[in-house]
Amino acid sequence: MTFDAFAGWDGSIAGARTLQSQLATQLRLVDEAPAAPRTIAGFDVGFEDDGATTRAAAVLLDGHTLQPLATVVERLPTAMPYVPGLLSFRELPALLRALEALPQIPELVIVDGQGIAHPRRLGIAAHFGVVTGLPTIGVAKQVLCGRFEPPGPLPGDRTPLLHRGEQIAWMLRSKLRCNPLIVSPGHRVSMDGAVERVVGLLRGYRLPEPTRLADRLASRRGPMPQMGGDLLSP
Repeated sequence: MTFDAFAGWDGSIAGARTLQSQLATQLRLVDEAPAAPRTIAGFDVGFEDDGATTRAAAVLLDGHTLQPLATVVERLPTAMPYVPGLLSFRELPALLRALEALPQIPELVIVDGQGIAHPRRLGIAAHFGVVTGLPTIGVAKQVLCGRFEPPGPLPGDRTPLLHRGEQIAWMLRSKLRCNPLIVSPGHRVSMDGAVERVVGLLRGYRLPEPTRLADRLASRRGPMPQMGGDLLSP
């Protein structure tokens, strides 16, 4: 597998924003993932060497049991500083390398980051989805744009995140006494389908299981649980 995430980009910030707007027109916000995916992957990114190295983590899970089947960590030199709204241009190359290293292609992908909940409707999860063609959902911890009313206190409570008169995500209460998550479709998943999928992946923690495990691996917080299949060591 090889993916050209930045075809036609001239390397400038203005060019990156133009490319985002172009790629956003290719997104399909309809439910095309299997109703019961056999495999689900979670992706997250951390940094090493004071930010000089991008550390991308991927965890492949059994879609029925949510037990980890394999883990991958890929490291690449960080080629771009952080620019608000252009996170994918900084992190996506390492994430795509991690996808390529998985032993099989997941049928559903959950990315720690925004889907269409983005000023130009192309957050990192949406960019990942349109480049790979995989059904993708973004689950973020902080709002990038838009306004919302706080959801109720119970897990599963949700309210719409609105931007320029359009719903771009759900604000999902995933756990009692925790700030809500921003759940938005990335590609080949609908708005309602995204939040229902994420609710089904909650296991008592704030984050859904795929990105919770990827977050631990990307940030090196504790050991991974025992694998249900072959382990690809980080």
